[in-house]
Amino acid sequence: MDLVGLLASRPLVVGDGSTGRRLMAFGLGQGECPESLNLRDPAAVAQVHREYVEAGADFVITNTLGGTELMLRRHGLGGAVEQVNCAGAEIALRAAAGCAAVLGDVGPTGQLLQPYGELAPEEARSAFAAQAAALSGAGVGAIILETFTSAAELRAALEGAREACRLPLIANLVFSPAPGGRLRTIMGERPEDLVRLAEEFGCLAAGTNCGQGIETMPPLVRQLAEMTDLPIIVQPNAGVPRLVGGRTVYPEDAATFARHLPDLHKAGARIIGGCCGTTAEHVRAIRALADSL
Repeated sequence: MDLVGLLASRPLVVGDGSTGRRLMAFGLGQGECPESLNLRDPAAVAQVHREYVEAGADFVITNTLGGTELMLRRHGLGGAVEQVNCAGAEIALRAAAGCAAVLGDVGPTGQLLQPYGELAPEEARSAFAAQAAALSGAGVGAIILETFTSAAELRAALEGAREACRLPLIANLVFSPAPGGRLRTIMGERPEDLVRLAEEFGCLAAGTNCGQGIETMPPLVRQLAEMTDLPIIVQPNAGVPRLVGGRTVYPEDAATFARHLPDLHKAGARIIGGCCGTTAEHVRAIRALADSL
């Protein structure tokens, strides 16, 4: 199954839901490296992917969000970039079993780029290129660059991915409401900065994930859709997390999520999935909307 073909043939493409949060049900501890499960418990990772395929996802995203050397070395896996990412891709491809496309997941390094931090753009670009090369070589159909809060780091990731492969790329930034109703990243960047980057690198789609629940996402999606002809992807959280009894709880259940899905689609979303706190039930709600169109 091919994401390009899905976009060409369907009014709404259905993404998967949260991976890291779901893996906690299989024993992933708070603060542990989710990507390590690609090596030590691949069955758990495969089960999460299968849940989303069975719920109706058109694609699943590999368990490699923190798969750069810069992130993996925090957990003693800095020398296992190719192993971790290839395993993540292979698990997802087997679980999808030809019933869903597989996107290779690339996320931020967890560091600030110069001049705000110590990470040189060249070092970041090299790390992203190594990860994208591993994912591409393992057979994913596209690369999604998501959960970025800095356009400068997203640029480094796009440069690295484009250097490493010719796969379709999807570019996401995390936006939050700012004073005056404006939408900005934590670095102060605007939705038009995302659009400019995505068009410069010839991305297949552009959009946003994380940061917000679904209720506040339609205005951002509408704004992005008015700026570009690129398909807009949106992956909301299951609400803004709360700390309850020492546990992080996401308040938007699938029924609440479902009520706001038509607004997202009407605002211009062509791809809808879920981010933190979303489950197979949230994906079933998206599938139901897609099947009704």
